[in-house]
Amino acid sequence: MLIALHKQARTTPAVRAEIAASDEPVSVLAQRYNITESTVRKWQARADFNDRSHTPHRLQTTLTPAQEAVVVELRRLLLLPLDDLVAVVKEFIEPKASRSAIHRCLSRHRLNKLLALRPEARQVAHKPFQAYEPGFVHFDVKYLPQMPDETARRYLFVAIDRATRWVFVQIKPHKTARSAAAFLKALSKSCPIKIRKILTDNGKEFTVRLFGRAARRESGRHEFVQLCQALAIEHRLTRPQRPQTNGMVERFNGRLEEVLRSHHFTSGEDLERTIARYVWLYNHQLPQAALKGQTPLAAMRQWYQSHPHLFDKQPHDLPGLDR
Repeated sequence: MLIALHKQARTTPAVRAEIAASDEPVSVLAQRYNITESTVRKWQARADFNDRSHTPHRLQTTLTPAQEAVVVELRRLLLLPLDDLVAVVKEFIEPKASRSAIHRCLSRHRLNKLLALRPEARQVAHKPFQAYEPGFVHFDVKYLPQMPDETARRYLFVAIDRATRWVFVQIKPHKTARSAAAFLKALSKSCPIKIRKILTDNGKEFTVRLFGRAARRESGRHEFVQLCQALAIEHRLTRPQRPQTNGMVERFNGRLEEVLRSHHFTSGEDLERTIARYVWLYNHQLPQAALKGQTPLAAMRQWYQSHPHLFDKQPHDLPGLDR
């Protein structure tokens, strides 16, 4: 039988058996076989004379049980690929976590195969978004949890470009037409893309074309609508009772919501910092399947190289957040 011995081993299984069976003093056996006395005692105490595995019985990990629970829930709920999950864990949960440690965590919970986690119902999916050039932006407003140092809840205005998936957000104290118009002004200054169309829901901060369930004409006095006209931007509305029409920004809000749920915030400033970090991570570090593995900022730069006429300026390091 072939036996794999360590390349620096001074004994064989036969020699070890002789040592175990010998009645000679330990010092004599150590001198005879040119080994230490502790090695002699080790083989005398053993009944098996083959090398044992050096694989540790307990794999080391930098994740606590509570952190592992968060990682497991992120994997189950968001179905994040391993590299995306590693980026989120390092940014928000444990900076010292390694890719292999997170993979072992998923394996222990039988979550290492992403395809097996996707429900069969996903096969009956909604139609994919029609391909558009950069400049078609989806808008939405997300309620933020009220912090202990706040007297009222605030609102997160979110914009995402359909072609590049680049995200821009801004926190506002009120959900009004004035806030929506101010958000659009900030976006138009920060975004290097020429914004040609925007898609919003039928909220009063965006339009007065829907009152209850009855449609009516735009009055022309709505601040957000006036600003769209001044910027030569076509303003489109989603169909009533059809939130999936604006599903692209809804999906981003869902991913952000999971990050917010995994944190305990002590102040409004703490909440703002976490949102800013996640938006930066999303734009710069998280590859998107819809972008063939590119990050939003990388996709934007690629569009700039091939279609510079769609841009007002060259895209650089865009944080995606305006306070």
